[in-house]
Amino acid sequence: MCVYNDETLLNNTLLKSLEKQTANHETILLNNSLGTYGSAAEALNFGGRKAKGEFLLFVHQDVDFFSCDWLEKATAYLRALPDVGIAGIAGKSNKKATITNIKHGNPPILAGGIQIEKPTKVQTLDECLIIIPKTVFNTLEFDEKTCIDWHLYAVDYCLSLEKYLYSVYVLPLFIHHISTGHSISEKYFSSLKNVIKKHRKEHKVIFTTIHNWDANRPLILQRVQRKYKLLEEKFLVIVLRFLDFLGIKNQLKSSINFFIPKRKKGPF
Repeated sequence: MCVYNDETLLNNTLLKSLEKQTANHETILLNNSLGTYGSAAEALNFGGRKAKGEFLLFVHQDVDFFSCDWLEKATAYLRALPDVGIAGIAGKSNKKATITNIKHGNPPILAGGIQIEKPTKVQTLDECLIIIPKTVFNTLEFDEKTCIDWHLYAVDYCLSLEKYLYSVYVLPLFIHHISTGHSISEKYFSSLKNVIKKHRKEHKVIFTTIHNWDANRPLILQRVQRKYKLLEEKFLVIVLRFLDFLGIKNQLKSSINFFIPKRKKGPF
């Protein structure tokens, strides 16, 4: 299932990639170029109810599967996980780096700091690609009242699954997400307030691939802190590039590099 607003991007990326898949699959496309749907939760619930497959894959329009047997591999992983409630390819479970095998942007670069070789449990998932067993979706749909925009519907779903005793997994599969994934609208924070209010009793911290949100701290302060951190990292990257231009490396460059988050490999 895919909600799209750019038919050219959809055809050249997701659909072109799906055509090469060896596994049988049903494609449900939801055109939102005219604003038919008010939120991702509303659109994906509509598509999910129509789907007939064993597993429901909700994916962005700008995703390319790296291999022709991607769907086959994903199905095999899911069938081997009896407690799976939802799975994806990027997630977070603590203060360490994002767990993902995604490559994003052009040219493709790794999107997260921790790559995995086996299914790994996390607290929440990123929305660019998620998979839900149809039997689970029949019990729990996306929350349209809490997630009023195009963000956090997977985060809320992951947290809501706890009472059903299902687990959340990141699968060790690669995709190319054309977007760099940095787009956040103001409504993101409206949905975030709703998610925090809904789950703060069970979760003191909500870990997302964007940021770790403290359920008991004012959101405005956390937004300022996050923005300052992003600006600081961008400034340090600019300084490093300037030093490269000047041919200055060695100890000074190493000292600056120390303050920029490192990408790690292997399971945490």
